[in-house]
Parts: sequence; C-alpha cells; structure tokens
Amino acid sequence: MITKAVIAAAGWSTRFLPAVKSYAKHLVPILDKPQIQYIIEECIAVGINQICIVYRDGDETLKNYFSPDPQLEEYLQKTGKTDRIDSLRYIWQNVNHFEFITQPQNLPYGNGTPILASETFIGQDSFAYFYGDDLTFEKTTGDYLKQMIQVFNQYSADGVAATEKVQPEDIRKGGSVKYTENSQVPFQMDYAIEKPEPKDAPSFNMLVSPFVFSPQIIPALKNTAIAKGELWLTDALNTLAKDHLVIAQPMTDAKWLTTGDPIAFIKSNLLYGLQSDKYREQIIQLIHSLNI
Repeated sequence: MITKAVIAAAGWSTRFLPAVKSYAKHLVPILDKPQIQYIIEECIAVGINQICIVYRDGDETLKNYFSPDPQLEEYLQKTGKTDRIDSLRYIWQNVNHFEFITQPQNLPYGNGTPILASETFIGQDSFAYFYGDDLTFEKTTGDYLKQMIQVFNQYSADGVAATEKVQPEDIRKGGSVKYTENSQVPFQMDYAIEKPEPKDAPSFNMLVSPFVFSPQIIPALKNTAIAKGELWLTDALNTLAKDHLVIAQPMTDAKWLTTGDPIAFIKSNLLYGLQSDKYREQIIQLIHSLNI
C-alpha cells in the first residue's frame, strides 16, 4: 500500500509574476480552495496519509497554510463561521504527517529535483509524485490515481506516469512517449523525448503529473545528466526504463489540467466551477451575462 506522496512546489512561477512574488503560486485558488489542496485531497482519497511538500527557500506560506491557526479558529467559533475551514480540518484529520522541505540550493534546478530533496522522507517506500500546478480533473476524486497504483502493483513496475493525449503543437510543452512495441505489458514506455518539435515527437501522448514510483527513481535521477541547466524527470524516466519497467498510463475518465499560466488557471476554474453543485448555476449565469 502506498502511503507517501511528494509534491513539487519549489519553482519561481515566473508566468504568474508579479502576483505570486510574496507567496507560493500553489496557494492561488481554484474556486474556494488553493490548487494544491485538491492534490492533497486526491492523496487522501487513495489512502495516502504522509505528505511531503518541497518548497522554495524563504517561502513559508505553504507551511503556514497547512498549519492550524488557533487565533483564526477562535474567531470563526465566535462568529459562527467554523464551516469555512471544514475542508482544512478534513486534511488535518486524514494526514498523519506533513513534512515541509526547502529545496537545497546545491541541487540542480528541475522538475526531478524535489524527489532528491525528499530522499530521506521517501526512504525505501514507493510513493506518488505530483507537480504542484497539475490537477487531475475527474468526477470522483482519486479514481485515476487509484488506477495508477493498481497498475503499479499488478506489474511490479518501478514507475507509472500519467499521460494525456495533446494536440501536436502542445507536445512542445512536455515529454513525448515512445511505447515499447509488442510488449506484454500495456503501455510500457520505451523512452520519451522532452519538449520535441511535433515532427520529431514519437507520439502526442505527453507525460504529465501524477506519477507513482518505487525508490529506484532516486538512483535513476542521480545517474541522469543535467540538460540545459535542469534535471528533467523525463530524462530520469529514460534512465529508469533502461533496466526497469516504466508504464506510461493514459488518463481514462479523467483530464489533466495545469494552472501554470493565467489562461490555464482560468480554464481550470471554469471546469471545476461547472462541475460544482455549489457554483455551477452562478457560473453559467455569469458567462451568459458577459455578452462577449
């Protein structure tokens, strides 16, 4: 059973500057909750109760958000508004251990680095890994991650990566997967190319978050060369796939969303809002009233 997760939240989020200059972009809300909270709720839904957040040096806002605030709770009690933080209480009740790790400056920049930063937290356990600005949009929270874990266990894999079918022009944004031909394991990854031109892409299946890894990903990362000044998780997956089983599992009954730029952030808010019983009608009315 997988009970640990690592969430990468150490980047500078330059596409959201200056808005997030003084706090983590992962606290920007989708509807009425920070986007990173959806990831943690996804973890809880599959039984993960130990969560490590790797954050940027000097930014304590994520740690502050997920820590109880007695003064705030006293105020909410007095004003009859305790329900305003029910979703946070749900997290405090279901996460046994939060660990907050500053990404060391001696490690290279890159989307694989938070795993190295959390090596002690991971230990010898398998774990789920998330980019802090990726979301799994699905009808029932945790269904796709549960499927990934089942595949991971069924085939004794050392890595399962989510993939999303994208338009050719969008494959430049991530890793393009080449599947192993005639494999007895469905969706076995042969290799992936990071941010290729469409004409060079082996497929338009793009690697996205989440991932499920065994501890074997750590030596794979340590044996992966720095490319263009960064430690790319795609390159580490290639290293891992040489001697271990890596599966690139297409998203089914789910959709990958990113909040990495303002337009994608707006799209995510709209989709979550239209799925919400609380906000759906208000959002539909708002869209109709704009007359744009």
